[in-house]
Amino acid sequence: MSEPLDPAGEAAAVDLAGEARRLDAADALAPLRERFVLDDVTYLDGNSLGALPAHVPARVDDVVRRQWGELRIRSWEESGWWTAPERIGDRIAPLVGAAAGQIVVGDSTSVNVFKALVAAVRMAREDAGDGGEGGGAVRDEILVDATTFPTDGYIAESAARMTGCALRAVTPAEVPGALGDRTAAVLLNHVDYRTGRLHDLPGLTRAVHACGAYAVWDLCHSAGALPVGLDEHGVDLAVGCTYKYLNGGPGSPAYLYVRRDLQPRFDSPLPGWNSHAEPFGMRSAYAPASGAVRGRVGTPDILSLLALEAALDVWDADGVSVAAVRAKSLALTDFFLRCVGAYVPAGRVESVTPAAHAERGSQVALRCDDAGEVMKRLVESGVVGDFRAPDVLRFGFTPLYVGFADVERAARVLARTLG
Repeated sequence: MSEPLDPAGEAAAVDLAGEARRLDAADALAPLRERFVLDDVTYLDGNSLGALPAHVPARVDDVVRRQWGELRIRSWEESGWWTAPERIGDRIAPLVGAAAGQIVVGDSTSVNVFKALVAAVRMAREDAGDGGEGGGAVRDEILVDATTFPTDGYIAESAARMTGCALRAVTPAEVPGALGDRTAAVLLNHVDYRTGRLHDLPGLTRAVHACGAYAVWDLCHSAGALPVGLDEHGVDLAVGCTYKYLNGGPGSPAYLYVRRDLQPRFDSPLPGWNSHAEPFGMRSAYAPASGAVRGRVGTPDILSLLALEAALDVWDADGVSVAAVRAKSLALTDFFLRCVGAYVPAGRVESVTPAAHAERGSQVALRCDDAGEVMKRLVESGVVGDFRAPDVLRFGFTPLYVGFADVERAARVLARTLG
């Protein structure tokens, strides 16, 4: 049995619990919680897997029983299956600051990183005339975020081998100084998956463009939690998953953004029949389709795709905007840090998430010597976050369904777990 807070901590708990109730009562997004399947568990792991929107099971049941069970193959046309990747891409577009016609949904994040990175290198070399007579320097280097989620690094290494490029791992802060006339593409994460640090997408994109290279951004930990501004900031290519803050479900398909003016030049390393200009012409020679369709490869995963489409309905509610979500996200993470500071014994944990709003995503990462065991006990006590080796406790805050009372309880249980 864990020990209670000391008297000073108990007094702080009363004050902060009361403040949490007042904040929840004033929260315009609070009613959205009822749109999700939740229980008494304090769920702070939406940065790994978002909660289930309550209406999704019925929609999936219709897809399985009626669209597949009754209409069968007719659903490719009559139920809109064939156009789902672009249709759902257009629904994600406003959440990442993009106009319609630039996002296609399908495949995994890893596959889309590969498509985007290889296509970026090909465009950079085309710009430079392959370094031949009359051309510029050979574009034979890829920069990758040294702190990236491992799969992005694996994909970047493979793309570098495939394109004959050297691969350099640098931190986002080091990117401006590492760029040069040999740089072809730069792969960066908008939010660091381990620390929750928000990187400077506008500034780094400008720096990449200034040296004549292409920027590829991974939005897995930012889309649905904060403004991205893909069009506004001239991002070339971007990818992201949909099962975190977009709540699309386990393994829901990822998406690929190709800026409109680059679409005619987007040369996918994975040309498939779905991206062919005449997909049912069954031509032996490949001819790419126009527009974002070029990002498609094979037959879409319809069941997961349409579950995601249903999940996105949550964003259609009155008062829901990325700006409102961002404001609440910052308020939640600020409040959590306050509660941790008030409840947790001094020196027991250390926040590795930046305090500055401009540098913070929608999670708080706390360094703790015995983090793996601590998180296990937190989960047993009904507070679900996750652990990242070797010593990080991660807590993700999804403003659509996380409230201030959740935040206060999580910090209080953490303090008691730490003793």
